[in-house]
Amino acid sequence: MRPVLLALAAVALAAPTLAQAPAPIPGSRDTAAISGGTYTADAGHTLVRWEVDHLGFSPYFGIFGDVTGTLVLDPKNPGAAKVSVTIPVSKVTTASAGLTSHLLKPAADGGKADFFGAAPADATFVSTKVTPRGERATIVGNLTLNGVTRPVTLDAQFYGAGKMPANMGGKENVGFRAQGSLKRSDFGIGYGIPMVSDEVKLDVAAAFEK
Repeated sequence: MRPVLLALAAVALAAPTLAQAPAPIPGSRDTAAISGGTYTADAGHTLVRWEVDHLGFSPYFGIFGDVTGTLVLDPKNPGAAKVSVTIPVSKVTTASAGLTSHLLKPAADGGKADFFGAAPADATFVSTKVTPRGERATIVGNLTLNGVTRPVTLDAQFYGAGKMPANMGGKENVGFRAQGSLKRSDFGIGYGIPMVSDEVKLDVAAAFEK
């Protein structure tokens, strides 16, 4: 028994050295990790969350995904940054199949659709001015939605940057979080107001890579 016990003890002592240390995450909250250039939106990880008030009882939210576009960024001159993205409204999703269907319901009898309609055009956001404030920035841009273009202001904050490992593509990445709001009636979507709020809160998770 003694040799067996000694062997087991040796394995136990060696186990910590045999175990691999967890790999560090590639993203960093350090702005020094940002490299300049033209980035492409990571469609699989860029989300636009929208939220409305439902009858004063509770908030309700849904998501737009598959966002495409570009970000031009110079860390030495953040005020010159430019962002242009396209948001496929037809791919809107909610937790309710019935509501999602209603959002994309065609207009009845040649009238106006309640929300986006059966074949909505993609929405676009193109920045017109970026005002840096440390790790935050105010981004003013033109949002085109439902055939209407209006200015929208976003309060953006740097989230992380770095390079992906080689086995995951090896691309430079940078990410931001942004919040803002709009009035849907400004874009010709007035169904249900005020029972469903006119104000729509926006929460954007933006990921870009190059």
